[in-house]
Amino acid sequence: MGHSQSTPSALQTCLNNVCAGRSSCVGYPSDLLYQFEWVKPYNLAIDITPVAVVRPQSAAEVAAFVTCAASNGVSVQAKSGGHSYANFGSGGQDGELMIDLAALNSFSMNNSTWQATIGPAAVLGDVTTQLIDNGNRAFAHGVCPGVGLGGHATVGGLGPMSRMWGACLDHVVEAEVVTANGTLVRASETENPDLFFAIRGAGSSFGIVTEFVMRTHPAPGSVVQYTFDFTFGNAAELAKVYSTWQAVIADPTLDRRFGTEFILYPLGAIITGTFYGTVAEWTASGIPARLPQNGNGTVVVNDWLASLTQEAENEALYLSNTQTNFYSKSLGFREQDLLEADAVIDLFTYVENANKGTLLWFIIFDASGGAVADVAQNATAFAHRDKVLFYQSYAIDLLSLSSTTKAFLNNFHSTLLNLLPGGNSTTVGTYSGYVDPALSSAQAQGEYYMTNLPTLEVLKAKWDPKQVFRNPQSVQPAAV
Repeated sequence: MGHSQSTPSALQTCLNNVCAGRSSCVGYPSDLLYQFEWVKPYNLAIDITPVAVVRPQSAAEVAAFVTCAASNGVSVQAKSGGHSYANFGSGGQDGELMIDLAALNSFSMNNSTWQATIGPAAVLGDVTTQLIDNGNRAFAHGVCPGVGLGGHATVGGLGPMSRMWGACLDHVVEAEVVTANGTLVRASETENPDLFFAIRGAGSSFGIVTEFVMRTHPAPGSVVQYTFDFTFGNAAELAKVYSTWQAVIADPTLDRRFGTEFILYPLGAIITGTFYGTVAEWTASGIPARLPQNGNGTVVVNDWLASLTQEAENEALYLSNTQTNFYSKSLGFREQDLLEADAVIDLFTYVENANKGTLLWFIIFDASGGAVADVAQNATAFAHRDKVLFYQSYAIDLLSLSSTTKAFLNNFHSTLLNLLPGGNSTTVGTYSGYVDPALSSAQAQGEYYMTNLPTLEVLKAKWDPKQVFRNPQSVQPAAV
């Protein structure tokens, strides 16, 4: 099994028995190249050593491995694509069992209901192609092709089509889940509905999804993609561009077929937009005339697949599948939290003058709202239905992150909080897909789950009172 243990522990004996001699099934810290071949951390700035890594080939094996961990007092986290900013797929802290779901990547389509059944390790790039090849279908998701569905559809799953169709988790019809006692159950609106509520937004705290049933839409036939590059503008000039863009995305009547982001980076700023429709419909929407025009702009028309390829290329500007050292902060904005013009100038002036400590930094503002807001705040664990915008910052270093770089992003975040209309006492929270390891456990739970946290704590006490599924920021069970 790729390891040698002179005196196996009870946990090791249990894991070895599940593997039944199969090669590449379980790895231990004593194995040569354990981190490189088994753990494969995404964020190299965070060192984590799981007690073991297992690679199940079926849902039954996932359940057996969870049983091994639970009976030995070890917590568990699963990895599908492995893009957690804090390496939570590896446990987020030393000593947990990491379940690598790489083999669970199946796909099938029901041509009567147009519902797709998909394994958690299926990555978005493959799922997109499979949906097109099986009936020209689609559903909302992010655009990084290497992200696995397991984490994406249980944390939220936001992307440029979310204003039109909602979050990825809004497309989950049913799921097969391994629970804390090693049982396989189904979760839907009619079967274990409380667990179904919890896994759609807080999945890593409640179980491991081994199969999703997803509703789909007919794929758009034409997609207009817009990019304007504002190079080497000073703080005041870029702030004016941002405020013009923010006014567009703040409009509650904005055509839902439009998704957009504003990216601040060392050379200036980029505005990208995706409109799911024809050029004539794009023009008729009135959006082009409202967006900033004084940059180097391009507008192209693609089909659905080509548009996602372009989005993936844009995403690779600031964070890709490459393992590296990085740091990130984020925040969500309700309509009443959007910045006044003078505040934007102050914020961008800070960025202009700050010592960054690296040339690889990006601050991204993503539009939200639209169909995401159609779902009630308490309908799923995802609590950010009221957000019209999210910001994320990234700083990347190939070798190691300096304290200067971290301070740049931390000070940007605190400056932004102070510039909010309500000041830094305003509690607006952030999306747990942009997990922030710098937050304390209590802070993180409050910001990620907000008004849904008390309900989740009660459900945690029911479904996982011993915290078999745990990371440094997971939901805590309510006191009994």
